[in-house]
Amino acid sequence: MKYYLIAGEASGDLHGSNLIKEIKRLDAQAEFRCWGGEKMEQNGAYLVKHYRQLAFMGFAEVVKNLPAILRNLSFCKRDMVSFEPDVLILIDYPGFNLRIAKWAKQQGFKVVYYISPQVWAWKENRVKTIKRYVDKMLVILPFEKAFYQKWNYAVDYVGHPLVEVISDFIQSQEKNFTDKQPEDKNIIALLPGSRKQEIVQKLPIMLKVAAQFPDYRFIVAKAPGTEESFYTKMLGQYRNVSTVSGKTYNLLCSAKAALVTSGTATLETALFEVPQIICYKGGNISYQIAKRLVKIKYIGLVNLIMDKEVVKELIQNNLTEKNLAFELGELLNTTAKLKAIKEDYKELKGILTEAGPASCNAAKIIVAFCKSPLPPA
Repeated sequence: MKYYLIAGEASGDLHGSNLIKEIKRLDAQAEFRCWGGEKMEQNGAYLVKHYRQLAFMGFAEVVKNLPAILRNLSFCKRDMVSFEPDVLILIDYPGFNLRIAKWAKQQGFKVVYYISPQVWAWKENRVKTIKRYVDKMLVILPFEKAFYQKWNYAVDYVGHPLVEVISDFIQSQEKNFTDKQPEDKNIIALLPGSRKQEIVQKLPIMLKVAAQFPDYRFIVAKAPGTEESFYTKMLGQYRNVSTVSGKTYNLLCSAKAALVTSGTATLETALFEVPQIICYKGGNISYQIAKRLVKIKYIGLVNLIMDKEVVKELIQNNLTEKNLAFELGELLNTTAKLKAIKEDYKELKGILTEAGPASCNAAKIIVAFCKSPLPPA
């Protein structure tokens, strides 16, 4: 069978690649075409367009790049018609993917959504679009199934794919962190994000904090595919700061604490049991709009799943050099705080492992769905 996957960021590329591996176990003749990145390509998909060409973040940025987005939508539709997939698999990235879902359903394609848009956070009325144009929704957060039940829409909870990814990494003991020196015992990981727009908002603040902790080595996990010069301009004056590329998990294996931008990285850091501070700062216009629309108590996945502030969140105007330095000092020097975080991390992992391996679960559902006729509209 033929599978067409669309992911618009690095995390989607990762989860899409693992899904491809599991589908290939069940469908030896599977053919894949994707919008994603190197990981999906390395696992056998033909890469149509890289997610770096799709990463527009925030309201103002989307408006500014609207012509490019419309060109991408048009090209995607033509490419799908040419490929004639048995199923379209959408991975998060809702602004683009929901538009494609509507068109694909109208063209008669089967539509699966793997990793739900965060409609529970804002734009809840998008559920109406999902119900109309998505044949099967596979969710990865435990509270999402109950959320969709409120809308009388049955979804499949498959577990969170990061659990298996990180578990496999730890078990394989791939801790050959070549940038780590024998004397390095106090490493602080800096994970400022995967998009340039968000990195320039947060990384300069993180670097100023690094200067206040000269006994620690701060290491920035660079975004995939981002040129070295982009970071060099910001890092030049900080002697205790360096970078790594493609070694984020190795870095987290070695880190004593982490400063992490909101998003998937917060959950990855928790699954590596690294104490963290969640950092978010966006463009002022985009933030003011989002502030009026977002309905959730927390922005970090760790806190959302646990429904309490497991780790500190510093958001927008609260993300200052002074506040971040204070919270990092607390994290490094308060034993009771560290113990509480570790206990909560353990509970979190238990919640996320109940359903079993997500990629395997999702692949079984998708392959079976491809073989079955669509229910009547």
